[in-house]
Amino acid sequence: MDLRIFTEPQQGATYDTLLTVAKATEDLGFDAFFRSDHYLRMGNVDGLPGPTDAWITLAGLARETKRIRLGTLMTAGTFRLPGVLAIQVAQVDQMSGGRVELGLGAGWFEEEHTAYGIPFPKEKFGRLEEQLEIVTGLWQTKVGSTFDFHGRFYDLTDSPALPKPAQEKIPVLIGGHGATRTPRLAARYADEFNIPFASIEDSERQFGRVRAAAEEAGRRADDLVYSNALVVCVGRDDAEVARRAAAIGREVDELKANGLAGSPAEVVDKIGKYAEIGSQRIYLQVLDLDDLDHLELISAEVQSQLA
Repeated sequence: MDLRIFTEPQQGATYDTLLTVAKATEDLGFDAFFRSDHYLRMGNVDGLPGPTDAWITLAGLARETKRIRLGTLMTAGTFRLPGVLAIQVAQVDQMSGGRVELGLGAGWFEEEHTAYGIPFPKEKFGRLEEQLEIVTGLWQTKVGSTFDFHGRFYDLTDSPALPKPAQEKIPVLIGGHGATRTPRLAARYADEFNIPFASIEDSERQFGRVRAAAEEAGRRADDLVYSNALVVCVGRDDAEVARRAAAIGREVDELKANGLAGSPAEVVDKIGKYAEIGSQRIYLQVLDLDDLDHLELISAEVQSQLA
C-alpha cells in the first residue's frame, strides 16, 4: 500500500508552507506529494494569504525535491486549454526528472470560476474527454510529426506536439463517483483510478465498475492502479486525535466514519480494509499543513506497519 500526501492549499497556504510539507513528505519516506487545483477556499476558513496555482507550485517543487512523485488531484479541465496544459505538464516533468503525474477532472466548483472570471461551461464532461485525447495525443506524437484534432470543443491543426515529457508516459489519473461515463473514460485513458472520500462499500462498487469497463475496452483490469483519497487525523491517544480534529474544524466520530482517524492501530486496520477491496494507494488528505508532527507520526507508526 502506497501512502501519498495530499494537500488543499486553497484553504490557506503559502508556497513556502507547501515546500516545507513536500520536503517532509520526501524525508519521511512517503511516495508522493499531491495538491488540489482550486482558486477559492471552501467552508469556514479565510483562505489567507490566497490561492497558489497548482502547476506553478509543482514546477517549484520539481526543482527542490529529488525523489517523490508530484501531481494533482485533480487539475480542473475548465482552468486550462488542453494544448497549454500538455506543454505545462511536460515542462514540469522535465524539470522534475520524470516524476510528474496528471490527475485531470472536469471542474465542478462554480463559485471559483465566478470569482476569477473563468468560464464555467455547461457541458464539462464532453470537454474533459476531448482534453484527455488531446493531452495524451500530443505527448504520444513522435518528434518530427504533427498532431491534428478536430472535435466539438477544441480544434488543433499541425501542432508540433512539443515539448515532450521526460517520462515515456506520464501517468494519468481519472477519478470520481459517476457510475457510467467515468468508468468508461478511465478505461480508455487512465493509468490510475481514484475515488475520493468514499466508504469501503462505495469504493468496492466503483472499482468493480472501472474493472468491468477496462475489460470491455480490451484492457486488463489490473493494468490500472486503484486508489482512494481520504482525510487523515491520527493521534497517539484520544486527546491528540481530538486536538487534531478540532484544529481542522471536524468531529472525531465523523472523521472515523468517513476518513482515517484514531490511533495508528485503528488507521492501519482501516487501511487494511481498503486494501482488501482492491485499493493499492491512499492519498492522505492533510488539512493542517503546519502540523509536521502529524506527518512524522503517520510515517513512524502507520506507514512503517504497511511496508
